Amino acid sequence: MFDDRSSSALRVAVAGLAARQTAIANNISNIETPGYRARKVKFEEELKGAMDKGESASGVTPSVMTSLEPTKPNGNNVNLDEETLSHIDTTMRYNLAIRALDGKYGLLREAIKGA
Repeated sequence: MFDDRSSSALRVAVAGLAARQTAIANNISNIETPGYRARKVKFEEELKGAMDKGESASGVTPSVMTSLEPTKPNGNNVNLDEETLSHIDTTMRYNLAIRALDGKYGLLREAIKGA
């Protein structure tokens, strides 16, 4: 029950989205740091590929890359508008994945209780 495909995929998604939230927070906190290059977290394509092939999602790990967006004169390329939108999107996806996991584990709790 804990290692079925959907639970595994949801756990990978939660980990990837948490890593993205950390990257976004770091990006925003370094918005004025000269030479700082924004970080981007990718995992969705690899997760989808594993699921499409019937492989275990547990082997998928988020990858953190440096953004190749153009820089400002100080060498920094953090875009506050982009980071804000990404934060909102990521938070909504994270909450949805947590609710889905909670629902799956709630069913398991009810089955154990015998209710």
